[in-house]
Amino acid sequence: MGEVREGARAGAWAVGGIVGLAVLYVVGVFAFGGAGWITAPFRGEADERENTVASGEFRQSTYEEFFDLCEAVQNAEGTIQALQDERKTASETRASQIDQSITALKVTRIESVNDYNSKAAQEHRAPFRDKDLPYRLDAAAEHTTCTN
Repeated sequence: MGEVREGARAGAWAVGGIVGLAVLYVVGVFAFGGAGWITAPFRGEADERENTVASGEFRQSTYEEFFDLCEAVQNAEGTIQALQDERKTASETRASQIDQSITALKVTRIESVNDYNSKAAQEHRAPFRDKDLPYRLDAAAEHTTCTN
């Protein structure tokens, strides 16, 4: 009978040890972020997703933003062309002013191209780019086409 009792005691210690390890594991998972998906609403990640990808307002504004950025590139190109045409008949003083304006517009155009390309590459924005807009804009191109 003593052997049975000692075996039961060893079994109880084994079961207690396994339960203890399981509890320790669960505590470790929560303490070190292994179950982050459970606590995501409290940390704001789920809310962030709801405010971006799942938000109709975000989808619409992102869709329009791609058109606005592409249009900004085209506007800069049009203004550069108009200034280059004016420069042909401009006085020396005016030609100097035009050259400065053209330089500033080229910088603005490149910034708009880079902004468009960086947003088109973002995973949470790319799905909302219109299919007729180019995937990327070329900063070296003289003319930009905003529809395929």
